[in-house]
Amino acid sequence: MPSLDHARDGPELADGSTMLTVDRERIEGAEGPMGVTPSLDFDSVRLVEVSRHFGRRRAVSRVSIEARRGDLLGLLGPNGAGKSTLIGVLATLVQPTSGEVRYGGHFARELGPPLRRQIGLLAHELHLYTELSARQNLTFFSKMYGLDPRSTVEPALERAGLADRADDDVAGFSRGMRQRLALERALLHTPRLVLFDEPFTGLDDNAVGLVSARLRRLAADGAIVVLATHDLDLAEGLVTRVAVVQS
Repeated sequence: MPSLDHARDGPELADGSTMLTVDRERIEGAEGPMGVTPSLDFDSVRLVEVSRHFGRRRAVSRVSIEARRGDLLGLLGPNGAGKSTLIGVLATLVQPTSGEVRYGGHFARELGPPLRRQIGLLAHELHLYTELSARQNLTFFSKMYGLDPRSTVEPALERAGLADRADDDVAGFSRGMRQRLALERALLHTPRLVLFDEPFTGLDDNAVGLVSARLRRLAADGAIVVLATHDLDLAEGLVTRVAVVQS
């Protein structure tokens, strides 16, 4: 695990856990990577008869899906169908109740942290620090991934269309601006598997076009891209394969 030298425990939450907070001054002054995790590679990800139950509630049942390098797979279905649960399973954040998840020829439990080094996730929770600027957010996450911010942050700000707002606090950003920043945060480490849960939320038509082009480029460059959405109009013409998730 990377060292969290620039983070500290924040206030205790209702469930007894603590929220991580970040020291702005230490992020700005830090040099060098916070830690490098060994990496691996794989060309496919496969769910085999995967089910996930939360008590008596069945989130997904016996789902089998395969996505390969260069695919832009759309998980399509209405809200509540289990798309977010499947994204969580693929991200190793949700453990299946039954079934298998394979990354190449390996199971997640066999790979550990090096596997997570190859996964990028943009979920409903954007995982941005609103008290920091766009540049400081990307600097922090670059260091978490063991990257040199001098070579990663500026290109990411340009791709997000936020170069002119780089030093503004994220607290003043619109939802769409935060969404674009979070997208680039998820891609800083050039992951093999990229997971998006409703990535077009809060975006205007122009931003939707920019994000769609970014997803196509990721797939063309060899990533495995999985997109969960309930918006069939946005998915049409974007995804190369479809898996329909029914509630």
